[in-house]
Amino acid sequence: MTSLCGGSDNAGSTMEPQPLVCARCGTRAEAPQPTWTCSVENGTRHYICDICSRENLRAIEGRLDSAWW
Repeated sequence: MTSLCGGSDNAGSTMEPQPLVCARCGTRAEAPQPTWTCSVENGTRHYICDICSRENLRAIEGRLDSAWW
């Protein structure tokens, strides 16, 4: 079972949803965006907005393992 960082498994506690912030340009979104990219680097999640994702597509593809090709 997984828990949110810093949280507990107590059923009575609820955490406020945190807005997503693009790691490149700082654009904010109040709810999850299906067009945003999520990457995990050194155990930390980074969200990239759709505009930055499109602008940096080649760099993203370049980091994929050769098994993806």
